[in-house]
This record gives sequence, structure tokens and C-alpha cells, in this order.
Amino acid sequence: MIIALEGEIFIKEPTRVALKCTGVVYEVFVSLQTFNQIKAKVGEKLTLHISHIIREDAQILFGFVDLMEKSLFERLIKINGESPKVAIAILSTFSPQTFAKIVESNDVKSMQRVPGIGPKSAGRILVELSGWSLELTQNHNMGVAEDSNLHQVILALESLGYKSDVIHKATKGLENAEVGEMVKAALKKMQTL
Repeated sequence: MIIALEGEIFIKEPTRVALKCTGVVYEVFVSLQTFNQIKAKVGEKLTLHISHIIREDAQILFGFVDLMEKSLFERLIKINGESPKVAIAILSTFSPQTFAKIVESNDVKSMQRVPGIGPKSAGRILVELSGWSLELTQNHNMGVAEDSNLHQVILALESLGYKSDVIHKATKGLENAEVGEMVKAALKKMQTL
């Protein structure tokens, strides 16, 4: 799996960027939020976090400057019936922080501003994501650095399917140690919650 690409910008358009990495040019689809964050011009270096989607008929790369946006994208495509195209449309319409507020307030009207999302789809997405936005804003507000051990522990627990409120309780007060040890400590703490 490709998790990041670092290379020279070959093509730069609002919905896609082509990166030349050691002689190979990769097409990477981006949201408008990510596009607006890319200050580099064609011919300059750029690093993108990648979500690599493999299908029967294609391998598609989606790129993000911000790890929080990548995390939201990956959460959105896990919702049954939601395509990467819809996830990119959501991320092009809202920043992760704004989207977290929409989820928290269950704002169906705002969700319908996303092209291709009607009332039924908007309601389903908000139900599927309820509780998730808390973790997004808590991590942002608590100042959990994206490269910190605590952030890695939170991502690991998320990938195991734990809800954000449980993760928050289990990671509160954890001593900073090696990621594996912190995950074990959090899982042990979860048994008493």
C-alpha cells in the first residue's frame, strides 16, 4: 500500500495532482481543501499523505496535506454505500473542523449543500458518524500532535473499531511510552470501563 508520496509536481489541477517520483508519475485525486493548501507550483517538491484504494478494475490514489482530512476521508468511505467520490465532495465542501460541527449538531441541511447528497443520504451519513466527530475535535482541541505516540495509539484503537468516547477515556492519563505498550495499557483500561 502507498501511504505517502514525495516528488515533483508534474500536473496541478483543482481535483488532481500528478507527482513525479523517481521517474514514475502518479495521478493523485485531491479535494479542493487540499488543493488550496498546496502552495508549491509545477516543478516544485510536494509531499502528500495517500489513501490507496484498490478495486478489481483500478488502483486509485487520493492525496491529503492534512492527516485529519485523510482520517475523515477514510472514515467516510467505510460508510456502507458511500463512494470515494462522495467523500471527496464532502471534503471539498467542508474543512474537517466544520464537518465535525455539522455531525455534532446533526445538521442535515448543511450536509445537503454537498453536491450529490440528498436528505436521505445526508441523514444516513450523520447517523453513521455520530460520536466520531467528538474524537476529531477533542484531538484537535487537546493538541494531540499528528506524529505523537498518543495520536498513533488513538488511530490504532480506532482501527480496532472502538468508539471515540471509549478511546478518549482509555487514553486519558496514559504515560508517554512506546506505542505498543500504550495500546496494551489502553486496552487493559477499557476492560474496567
